[in-house]
Amino acid sequence: MISVPAMRLRQFGVTLYQAMLGAKDVDRLVRFEVLGYQTGTPTASTKRKKGKGPRVNWELLEKRIAESPEAYQRPVIRKKIGELVEYYAQCAETGNLPAIPGAVLLVADQRLDFTPTSTHRVLGVLQIPAQEGMLRALDGQHRLLALHQMIADGRGDDVQVPAVIFDGLAPDQVVELFVTINAKHTKLNPSHLISLAGRRLYPDAALAAGHDIIRTLNEHADSPLHGEIKLFGVGRGRVAQAPLAEELKQIFTALDALGGSQSARFREIAPRFFLNYFKAVAGVFPKAWVGRKYSIKTATALRAFLRVVPDVLRAVRDESSDPADARAIARVLARWGELVGDARFDTEGEWRSKQAGGTRGTVELLVRELRNALR
Repeated sequence: MISVPAMRLRQFGVTLYQAMLGAKDVDRLVRFEVLGYQTGTPTASTKRKKGKGPRVNWELLEKRIAESPEAYQRPVIRKKIGELVEYYAQCAETGNLPAIPGAVLLVADQRLDFTPTSTHRVLGVLQIPAQEGMLRALDGQHRLLALHQMIADGRGDDVQVPAVIFDGLAPDQVVELFVTINAKHTKLNPSHLISLAGRRLYPDAALAAGHDIIRTLNEHADSPLHGEIKLFGVGRGRVAQAPLAEELKQIFTALDALGGSQSARFREIAPRFFLNYFKAVAGVFPKAWVGRKYSIKTATALRAFLRVVPDVLRAVRDESSDPADARAIARVLARWGELVGDARFDTEGEWRSKQAGGTRGTVELLVRELRNALR
């Protein structure tokens, strides 16, 4: 058991503690969990230039980070950790600035014991079980991971970390607090919010289904959009997750409004349908899909392809009992190759000439062309 001086605060029925933890205690007690998607850990842009700043042992740090689809933290940003490690080193050398002046937010998985030591019962001693991973980082994970590197280098022994500790929050409250902090103060990427909204923050079935589809398109080895989508706003992808998720939500909302078993059935096969659908799109526009001078894989074009999905589904159902039938989808979309063509997506040609008053107008124009070509 670790005993630390603390203040007990109450806010609208919620109890929290302000405490000062030693760096080594923080390093042992805090565990780090991130949403388990590899898109958040770029490596190419984080290599240390020769002679520039302290060395960061990424293998050491990554051993501290668990990946879980049930987590709420965004993938770790290596560049940010590298900058913090460099800043901490400067603080240690100059001795005139604190490395972590602001409190980190931590969540305990179980109730903690607090013993008041003052008459007004605010000041006291907080008892924290001395087991590894007892606390989770709610806010400040990059600061604490950088501190882990400093401790490994033997330079963090005399560091104390101000912390705010919560011990009575339900899982959904923890996620809501995380979203509130990041959405209101540090501008959490909208794509990250889409993922949390669908699975963790509140039960939005349409967003959840859309998120599953986007993951399939971005992570499936056979997907034409493999690695092209920025999940949580990070990674190598070129297209943000959020606008695609909104288009998918509209598709599911419209199908749900129709009711019946058709909507439920489509939700089950949706990842397979969209994988086959974009394979067919890539096959219909082969030159544009692989060419560098085409805008077919921009958010604008992909939104248009998603918006005509209800029309494609109707046409596919007329040809096949299985809406996800790859051959039926390819036969339906073959008309696009004849009536729309690769040239429609030539960035310096027809694509530019058909810009229609911003993204919304451009999407709608392309949607009309794709719909007409299906008739």
